[in-house]
Amino acid sequence: MLIHRAGDRPSQTPSNDYFTGTVRFDPVVSADDPSPVKILSVTFEPGARTAWHTHPAGQTLYVVSGLGLAGSEGKSVQTLHPGDTVWFAPGERHWHGASPGSAMTHLAVQTSVDGKTADWMKHVTDEEYNAPRAK
Repeated sequence: MLIHRAGDRPSQTPSNDYFTGTVRFDPVVSADDPSPVKILSVTFEPGARTAWHTHPAGQTLYVVSGLGLAGSEGKSVQTLHPGDTVWFAPGERHWHGASPGSAMTHLAVQTSVDGKTADWMKHVTDEEYNAPRAK
């Protein structure tokens, strides 16, 4: 049995190359553990979001608190609520983050493929972020 105690893995601030606004990562399961699965608790302050990206083995998000948004290429932006689970298929170009007026925390689950969990692209523009929401 291996137990990682709270505080064993300090919070991290991700690169501004891949995020807009204030974001914090709290590692839950690292890809350097025996499993290739990586789980992060990610907190986005209001208006914060990822850049466009894909995952080689897909990604699951589980919304823990707050109000979030998620966009996938060619689809309407979706509003995310606590308890929602989102699946992005391998290679699906997408972004996610907090709503303009509320912070959001989600668990992000992805699998490392050849040591890589994501391929990052351009930042989400304000126009893309503020696009009409799906009904």
